[in-house]
Amino acid sequence: MLAVAVLAAGKGTRMKSDLPKVLQPLAGATLVERVLASCQRLNPSRQLLVVGHQAERVQTSLAARPELEYVLQQPQNGTGHAVQQLLEPLAGFEGELLVLNGDVPLLREQTLEHLLERHRSSGAAVTLLSARLADPTGYGRVIADEAGQVSAIVEHRDCTADQKAINLINAGIYCFDWARLAQVLPQLSSDNDQGELYLTDTVALLGSAIHLEVADADEINGINDRLQLCQCEAVLQQRLREHWMREGVTFVDPASCSLSDGTRFGRDVIVEPQCHFRGNNLISDGCRIGPGSLLEEVQLGKGVEVLFSVVRGAQVADGCAIGPYSQLRPGTRLEADCRVGNFVEIKNSHLDHGCKVNHLSYIGDADLGQGVNVGAGTITANYDGLRKHRTLIGSGSKTGANSTLVAPLNLGAGVTVAAGSVITRDVAAGALALGRARQVVKENWPGPV
Repeated sequence: MLAVAVLAAGKGTRMKSDLPKVLQPLAGATLVERVLASCQRLNPSRQLLVVGHQAERVQTSLAARPELEYVLQQPQNGTGHAVQQLLEPLAGFEGELLVLNGDVPLLREQTLEHLLERHRSSGAAVTLLSARLADPTGYGRVIADEAGQVSAIVEHRDCTADQKAINLINAGIYCFDWARLAQVLPQLSSDNDQGELYLTDTVALLGSAIHLEVADADEINGINDRLQLCQCEAVLQQRLREHWMREGVTFVDPASCSLSDGTRFGRDVIVEPQCHFRGNNLISDGCRIGPGSLLEEVQLGKGVEVLFSVVRGAQVADGCAIGPYSQLRPGTRLEADCRVGNFVEIKNSHLDHGCKVNHLSYIGDADLGQGVNVGAGTITANYDGLRKHRTLIGSGSKTGANSTLVAPLNLGAGVTVAAGSVITRDVAAGALALGRARQVVKENWPGPV
């Protein structure tokens, strides 16, 4: 059996944030969510989160994961002290303990699988991840022989001059034989420069340790401040873009675009410069996005074009064109071959097949039938000061420029609304609706005196 423990109790003071460090966002997910996701393929039987600073806030953020067990570390007195808190909840547990850090979010699933396989095949009491860095300053050094046997891990501030010259560093990721670890945890001492209990000291106490060196040192990047958060974001974004380019997506200027893990692309999608994807998105085959567009929690059908626009919480069917400078807000549904043009805002509305809203309009809380043509400057006045009301427009209807439709309102099929009208009452199918003041012309007007 396998238990996973994620250490997530620290304050993260160098982040200079009211948000706990493990809840800082990275490509649309928190650091701790990314760490937990990295070990899901291992199918652990127990998942424990060691919390401390703002523990309730961390638990609330993970409320959708009932399988997590929370262990309080109070006060926070080092990594060894954190793992000591597992002695009670894991009493009687038999198997391996994988220890991860809540601020190391770039680990690949394959790396952890390899770590677990190596540990189980070696018979060692502990197997740890290591990496070679050109500049190992600040990291604990791994003291190991050529066969990979580890005799000790020495924290940077406790290193001798010779030890500081070693570039093999400890990544802080461990796979332990839990029964053997539980025997030595009570023996940890705080006799060191920081006066803390180091988990690294268990390596010497266990006497049977090996290391697994990662090929990509970026995987073990830890996050302590905003600069390191930015660096990890860059690594993750590059991974995502490379993955989708291999899957048939064209990025015209990859470095100018950002993605989320939850974005999925079909084939032959073209992403122009300065486009950004947030949350869970489905971008189907043949779409063209951008330049200069933001998409968040959207579903786009095949062949959709989005140009210089913002689309959030919308469903857009095949062949639609959006933009430039359109905004589709949550609850918007466009059926196939709709056109939404410049400076148009649509919210919580359904547009049936072939609708056109090409210029300078607001469509809110409305249902439009097939082939409706919305004239420039048409507004659905959906709010009476207390409640929102819906506007229904039948198939084949069209509104003239600068029309105002005051909800609740029902226009039948084939209705024509004259330009400049304010419509406040329902209109039967096939009718012409006018609602504007009579034009007055005074000829030979003398103008200002």
